Amino acid sequence: MQTILVLFGGVSPEHAVSLVSAEAVLKNLNKENRRILPVGITLEGKWILFGGEDYAEIAADRWEQNPKNRTAILSPERNVGLCVMGEKGVETIPVDVIFPVLHGENGEDGSIQGLFQLSGIPFVGCGVCADAASMDKSVTKLIAATTGVRQADWLTLHRADFQKDAAAMCRDIMAHIAFPVFIKPCSTGSSVGVSKVKNESELMPALENAFKFDKKVLAEEFINGREIEVAVLGNDHPTAATAGEIDAGAEFYDYETKYVTSTSTPYIPARIDADTMQAVREWAVKIFCALGCAGLSRVDFFVTRDSNEIVFNEINTLPGFTPISMYPKMWAAEGVSFAELLDKVIALALEA
Repeated sequence: MQTILVLFGGVSPEHAVSLVSAEAVLKNLNKENRRILPVGITLEGKWILFGGEDYAEIAADRWEQNPKNRTAILSPERNVGLCVMGEKGVETIPVDVIFPVLHGENGEDGSIQGLFQLSGIPFVGCGVCADAASMDKSVTKLIAATTGVRQADWLTLHRADFQKDAAAMCRDIMAHIAFPVFIKPCSTGSSVGVSKVKNESELMPALENAFKFDKKVLAEEFINGREIEVAVLGNDHPTAATAGEIDAGAEFYDYETKYVTSTSTPYIPARIDADTMQAVREWAVKIFCALGCAGLSRVDFFVTRDSNEIVFNEINTLPGFTPISMYPKMWAAEGVSFAELLDKVIALALEA
């Protein structure tokens, strides 16, 4: 019997997305000879072993009210596992593998991976260093640059400098990058806090918004291109699925477009020629390896409309597993079902 701890929720702006991903993972996870421990982390940081059997409660954000819930924590002590509080004291449950269905801050930035590493329990996804470097877009860019891939021009901006002289920061951005320019927090996912700025009057509000989410922000060149995503799977010898494409149907592929509205259209395979398809898959694996990733990641690019040039955008080390998420859809196009994909990432965790 294999015991799998599925973690969801989290103290993160992407908490709600995690709940939807978790429902899909828990519903599709092969239950044969497995004990599944669904543990949610509330927005306040409380850990709860979900006592219900209807995983739809999780996606609907009603899971915290289940009467069978119990407080639980993961012990950092090796060979202990999950500690569950009950009327008769603390029950310890050994865990074979952890599947963190956690997006964004405190979930895929290396912080909780440090706890997993201390516990000695194998876990799905990247380690501390790779997660931290991939979450911070300014660090990602520096490491990706060692591969030789083209990237959008950027400036790294700091909250302290913005608070000291916001006008000077705006002038600096306009001196280096032409409009439109993207303003984005360095360490959020799902396009949280991101703005596409078309003129000077929009710049200050965009910076104010981005600095609400992070003390470090990127100003980035706009790339007029197709939005291409590549699903990568593996440890020492990763492989890339056929790339997909997102037609946002909006100014850009923001949080609302991803999870709230239905204006975006996915294309699998992406609408690019065979040579570009091969190249973008190769670049995805190179970047995955350069950052020291393991298990799974989604690597995002632009392919420019005028010259068909590949431009690296960002990497997501715990991509969405919602019913509309591209990562499982790209592997499904390769003949790997959702359940098979979950088995593969768990096997890779145990292998690592």
